[in-house]
Formats: sequence, C-alpha cells, structure tokens
Amino acid sequence: MTAPALELVDLVMHFGAVRAVDGVSLTIQPGQVMALVGESGSGKSTVGRCVVRLLEPTAGTVRVAGPDITHLSRRRLRAHREDVSIVFQDPAGSLDPRMVVGDIVGEPLRLGGVSRRDRDERVRAELGRVGLRAEVARRFPHELSGGQRQRVSIARALISSPTLLVADEPTSALDVSVQAAVLNLLADLQRDLGFACLFITHDLSAVEYLADEIAVMYLGQLVEQGSRERVFAQPAHPYTQALLAAAPVADPSRQRARTRVLLGDDLPSALDPPSGCRFHTRCPLAFDRCLAEVPEPVDLGDGTAACHLVQPDGTGPDLRTTPTTARTERHA
Repeated sequence: MTAPALELVDLVMHFGAVRAVDGVSLTIQPGQVMALVGESGSGKSTVGRCVVRLLEPTAGTVRVAGPDITHLSRRRLRAHREDVSIVFQDPAGSLDPRMVVGDIVGEPLRLGGVSRRDRDERVRAELGRVGLRAEVARRFPHELSGGQRQRVSIARALISSPTLLVADEPTSALDVSVQAAVLNLLADLQRDLGFACLFITHDLSAVEYLADEIAVMYLGQLVEQGSRERVFAQPAHPYTQALLAAAPVADPSRQRARTRVLLGDDLPSALDPPSGCRFHTRCPLAFDRCLAEVPEPVDLGDGTAACHLVQPDGTGPDLRTTPTTARTERHA
C-alpha cells in the first residue's frame, strides 16, 4: 500500500504563549491537491513551514511519503529534502539576490552532488517547463518581473521531483494580471508530474480551480475538511459558510442575490484563544454549549466538521440563507 504524501497527526506549534497551531491532523494522498484555507492569522503558513521543517513542531507528527521527519537532525533530514519542496508567497524575498537564476534553480541538485554539466542541462529543461527562456539562467532575480521570479521559485521547487509541494499563497504577491497565468502553470505541472500539493491560500476562486480536497482552518485548528465539491455545495461549519459567502462570484446576478454574512468582532488573539469552540465569539449561532465545550469533529462521510450544530448527515443551519445577528439561545 502506497504511503500518503503527507500525514499530520495532532500537529502543535506554539511560539511561547502563542498557540499558532493547536492539534491539526490531515492526510494528503499521492497526486492529490489539498487546499488549506482561512483568514490571515489562522496558522496556515505555520503548518506549511512545519511540513518542510523550517520550523520544528512543538508536538505531533509529520510524515512525508512515509517516514516520520518531525524531529530529524539537519544531517538526517537532508536525505528527505528531495521528497518535499516549498514555494513561498513573495518570490522577491525567497530568492537569493546574489545568485544568478541558474544557480538558484540548480542549488538542490548541487546539494545532492549532481555534476555541473548535468545540473546546467536539467536547469535549462526546468526553466523551459515553467515557461522561461534558457538565457534567464544568467540573470539575477532583480532583473525579472514578479511573475518570472515566481516561475523561478516553482522551477527550483520542482527540479528535484518532490513527492509533495507546499505552495504558500503562491500568487498573492503578484499583480492580478499574472495570477491566473501562474495558477494555470501550477495546475498543468501538477497534472503532468503528479506531485501532491498542500495549497495554502485565502483565495477561494483558486481553491475551486485547483483543489481536490479542502481543509478549513480557524485560529490554529481545523474546523472542516472534505472534497471540493461537497464543501462548495454544502459547507457544514458556520465559518466555512461565512468564507464562501464573502468570496466574490463572476456572475453579477448571483452576487446580488447572495445573502451577506456578518461575523462579529475581529479574529481573537492566539495568545488567549476563546474557551469551548474558538469560533463562538464571532458566530451568530453560538449558544451556551459552544462557550463551554470544544466540539468534536462530526464524521460527514465526505470529511468532517467540528460544530455542535452539525448533524452526521451534514445538515445544520446555513448562515448564507438564514443569517441572524443575535446569538441563538439553543441547547443541545
């Protein structure tokens, strides 16, 4: 049986008193794209950095293509580096300005002991695959556009043929005019090369285009998981419903017909997260049990949702059609 491309079990990442990630478990199968979505401050990027071991988790387990890499030493981790790569949000900040593009893209091969001749040949091929000319290899990052720099980042991430790619908001720092081109490139590469992908984003239109599965994160915890089709058609958790209601749609008539969902207050601080359900301070449907008791994930058949109001068949109140501005005094 083939091992999952990524398996996280009760992942925890605390920065002192800041509980950035608090018990996240998810599994990505080979060749699958899972979108990790949520507001800024929800802990999405911290999860991604734990996966590639830029951060050492406080607790929990990270398995990439089978092996547990959670607490490997730097020396032992090097043997697993080719299994997982990352593309960062800001290509300008993630590319060494003192190196030419050819050396940047070929660096994983150099660290793996590949000869200079073979390295140069593979770099040219990889640049071509991401839509860049061979002469770009002689340029410095500052000589390229934002879209070109992100293509360089993608080429560097994929040159070692990883099992898993972590794409951390890969288009949010780009001009709108080039975002679609980079998303199309990622989709084409994923289809052709078959790598699994943890796609971290707040852009739900990109999620609908790229993802097979969706995991929704709120204040360090997962509140819902499921297939793209089910989550978009029948979101179970009130927070997921609110995110979808806030996402723009291309059809003006559909946009006008939608019910606006208002969430109370700002995202609470991870220094002192709310008791019970962490979403209760902003949920218009919260009742006494939500304030006192942490909801267990409900098995929906196609994923899970951690909400006291959700039934095993996925039914429950839908904020997009039955909004309320007052807390409901309901009891389970």
